[in-house]
Amino acid sequence: MKQANAAPQQEINDQWRSWIAENLILGGQPQALVGVMVQAGIAEPTARLEMEAALQSPYLRGSTRLKNRLGKRDWVLGIQSRLNQLVSQEVRRRERLSGQDFLEQHYSRNQPVIITGMLEDCPARSKWTFDYLAAELGAREVEVQFGRDADPNYEMNSPKHKRRMPFGDYVAMVREAGVTNDFYMTANNNGQNKEALSDLKRDLPPLTEYLVPDNSGFFWFGPAGTITPFHHDLTNNFMLQIAGRKRVRLMAPCYTPQLYNQCHCYTLVDGREIDLQRFPMMAEVPVIECVLEPGEILFLPVGWWHFVEALDVTITISTTHFKWDNDFYSWYPPDRNF
Repeated sequence: MKQANAAPQQEINDQWRSWIAENLILGGQPQALVGVMVQAGIAEPTARLEMEAALQSPYLRGSTRLKNRLGKRDWVLGIQSRLNQLVSQEVRRRERLSGQDFLEQHYSRNQPVIITGMLEDCPARSKWTFDYLAAELGAREVEVQFGRDADPNYEMNSPKHKRRMPFGDYVAMVREAGVTNDFYMTANNNGQNKEALSDLKRDLPPLTEYLVPDNSGFFWFGPAGTITPFHHDLTNNFMLQIAGRKRVRLMAPCYTPQLYNQCHCYTLVDGREIDLQRFPMMAEVPVIECVLEPGEILFLPVGWWHFVEALDVTITISTTHFKWDNDFYSWYPPDRNF
C-alpha cells in the first residue's frame, strides 16, 4: 500500500538528461549515476531505462568523439605542464628591460616578468597622496565596487556591486578603512572613472618602449586587504604599481584543464588557501608567487591565471595598449559556460 505521506517520484526531464550526458562523457560509471538518480527520488526502473537510452544514443557517441579531441588538446597542454616542472618557476625581475628584449623574451613567449627602473621619475609616485587626490579630484563623481564581503562571487557579479559617490568621499574611506575587501575601485568601474580621473594621466610616463600613445588605462585604488580572485585576462596586461604592495599568485595557461574553469575566465579555486580536498586536480599545479613593489611593472601575459591581494593601500594602473598584436578576445568563445 502506498504511504499517504510518501514524496512524489521525480520524472526524467531534459535537465536530468543533460546531467546524465555530461557525467557519462566525463567518465562517470552508469551504475553510480543511476544510484544518484534513485537517491534524488527517481524510480530505479525509470533511471535504468533512461541510462540505457543514453548509452545507446548516437548523440552521446558524437559528443564522446568531441571529448577525445579535447583530450588530445589537453595532452598537448600537458606536455608544457610537465616541461615547466623541470626548472624553477619564478617571475624574474629585469632592470629597464629594452622593448626588443621584452618582445623576444616575454611578450612573444607568453612569459611574465617584473620590469624595474622604468617608473623612477614617474610624478604619480610622489604626487598621488590622499590629500592631493582629494584636493584635485574630490568633487568628481566616481564609481566603486561595494558589498563584496556579502557575495562570494563578487567578481563575477561585479555589475551588481557598482555605486557612485564623490571621489573625495571615497579617498576618505580608503584612508580610514584598515584592512578590508568590502569595497574597491577596479577596472570594472572604468566606464565611469575614465573621464572622471583623466587628469591623472599626465602624471604617468608614456613607456614608448612597450606601448603606443593612448589614453586608455584602468585605475585601481583601495585599502589593504582587497582581493582580485583567480582569473585570466583576454589580453596581455601591464600592471604599473604606483603605491603600496600587492601579492600576486600566478598559474600558467597550460594548467587550465586542471583549474575547474566552468564559467568565462573564472575558477572557484580560492587563491588565499587552495583546498585540495575540494579541488584535488590542483595538487599538480605549481603556483608562482611574487610581491609587486611600488615603482615596478608586472607583465601579465594573456591567459595566465592570477590572484592579487593588496598588502597595503594600493594604487595600480593597468593598461593593454602594447605596440604588438594584442587582440586575443575577438575569437574568444562567445558561449562562456564551460
